[in-house]
Amino acid sequence: HESRRMPRRTVPGLIEVVDCMTEAPVGHLGNLSAGGMLLIAGTPLSEDALYQLRFTLPDQDGSELEVGAHVLWRDAASAPGQSWVGLRFLGVSPTCMQRLTAWVEADHGD
Repeated sequence: HESRRMPRRTVPGLIEVVDCMTEAPVGHLGNLSAGGMLLIAGTPLSEDALYQLRFTLPDQDGSELEVGAHVLWRDAASAPGQSWVGLRFLGVSPTCMQRLTAWVEADHGD
């Protein structure tokens, strides 16, 4: 039973997320909604900070999406050096929002 405001989808495989300012990978996607994401971070991200992030959706298009994101919370993961980070999207372009929404709502056979 999904009680969140926006439906979310688990992301298959390891989809890398890159910090657009440093061009450094910060982790990979855990799950994704039109309003935010769960990041499995391999580098420290500051709580309540803003980031500009880039990733590719696992779909036929394969083009990169760039989103502004606000860190809402973080928690240590079981793997050393990793953390779970909850981010809310800010300032997402209409085209990007359409792609995110379509991907989240599509039937992925799971």
